[in-house]
Amino acid sequence: MEIDTERVDAAVLALLLLGLHDGCRVWKGFDWDAMERLHKKGFISDPVGKAKSVILTEEGQREAERLFAEMFAAAARARGPRSGG
Repeated sequence: MEIDTERVDAAVLALLLLGLHDGCRVWKGFDWDAMERLHKKGFISDPVGKAKSVILTEEGQREAERLFAEMFAAAARARGPRSGG
């Protein structure tokens, strides 16, 4: 199976918000390749190191919030294909 890494990266970035703490820090418990791609895109600080968290950049936090709302907000699901209508 071929994996769409852009979609994986979007999902990881959105899910990083679940571990948001201390303002802009997020726990880095996701796939290392995805975390490295997010770093190269400028969304997070360098994930390599002993710290258990990374810092979301301003752009990264805005994009994470947008993606999270798009993917996981209850209103977004109601408009989706499983809305029962």
